[in-house]
Amino acid sequence: MAHSLKDRADHSEASGRPNRPDLSTDTIRTAREELAACFRMAARNGFEEGICNHFSAVVPGHDDLFIVNPYGYAFRELTASKLLICDLNGTVVEGEGEPEATAFYIHAEIHRRLPRAKVVFHTHMPYATALSMTDGPPLIWAGQTALKFYGRTAVDENYNGLALDHREGARIAGTLGDADILFMKHHGVLVLAPTIAEAWDDLYYLERAAQAQVLAMSTGRTVCPVDPAIAEAAYRQIREGDAASARAHLAAIRRQLNAEEPQYRH
Repeated sequence: MAHSLKDRADHSEASGRPNRPDLSTDTIRTAREELAACFRMAARNGFEEGICNHFSAVVPGHDDLFIVNPYGYAFRELTASKLLICDLNGTVVEGEGEPEATAFYIHAEIHRRLPRAKVVFHTHMPYATALSMTDGPPLIWAGQTALKFYGRTAVDENYNGLALDHREGARIAGTLGDADILFMKHHGVLVLAPTIAEAWDDLYYLERAAQAQVLAMSTGRTVCPVDPAIAEAAYRQIREGDAASARAHLAAIRRQLNAEEPQYRH
């Protein structure tokens, strides 16, 4: 199901690598390690699907470049040094390999068109994807964890197959509007965030919220939504400390990986 970017006829080839900026700063190294940690922990949680899903982050200090996973690797294989740095035209400026085609066409267009989207995570994680396959709004707002996303979601109703050109990436970016979470009908989910920590936090709790809702729905009993006024108030309470909580969450997963899979940093 994954497609190599070099196999796309409309991808313009560059002869050699262009002169590139200094990409060896401590800040960029930290971003690589944080993103690698998210890949590893996503694999542990069953969020990945083969080699088909992808995370990206704008390179700190370089809004025209982004870090992304290379084609052909499972999340559990990735390390900081294996991640690619690409420009918005699809040229790899650092790293060995190339991005998967849909990763490039989705992520490049979102980073290009939505400057607030410093980080974009796309998965086919099972419970959130299951809700993308059902009638009506994906989240019912019946559980406290779901209220973290109250008013922050959009739904892409127009599934068009694989995103293998710039037009599809542009369409997806336009569908997002002001939302941070996009349920892609018949496909999966996208999470947008200003930082890697916040993207990870949203991805993790989105799947937990979806899992709880699917389990509640499976009982056959009526799933009761929270009163909208209370849902809005709870959302504001959750969001008040969200950035700090996300940083602590990322630090916690890095401590686990440092003890059990330290090679992710390499």
